[in-house]
Amino acid sequence: MRKKSATSDPGGVGNGASKGIISEAAEVAKTVSAEVRGGRLDRLALWITERVGTMMFFLVLFTWTVCWLLWNMFAPKAIRFDPFPSFVLWLFISNMIQLFLMPLIMIGQNLQGKGAEQRAKNDYKVNLKAEKEIQEIREYLTTIVKQLDEMKQARS
Repeated sequence: MRKKSATSDPGGVGNGASKGIISEAAEVAKTVSAEVRGGRLDRLALWITERVGTMMFFLVLFTWTVCWLLWNMFAPKAIRFDPFPSFVLWLFISNMIQLFLMPLIMIGQNLQGKGAEQRAKNDYKVNLKAEKEIQEIREYLTTIVKQLDEMKQARS
């Protein structure tokens, strides 16, 4: 690492080097987001994962199940379509929903995990650059303090 004089610009702060790190981090974040999103099927899996993992989805399924079971238990026998106590049609539909959603959710979670991993790597790189700049600034300040001490001693 080269030494800087007290009048030089530490870490290029004045010429926008710090802004460069911030804009670079933002640019890499956009790239990571685009890479993780992938193709149409990947985007579909992410969309489903984001929607299925909500309280609203749970409430819709819960309401649907309660209505289905209550209807088939207490409605007039002539209009029941899935007889109590077996609920075969309800079980079939519920199992089909699970069979289709489980792999899609797992794919979506894998894609989200890849994105998180890429963002963590990006954060690490940005932190290393920031640490380097901070070290340069500390060295610059140390040089200034030494020069001030020398000036004080020269006046005394």
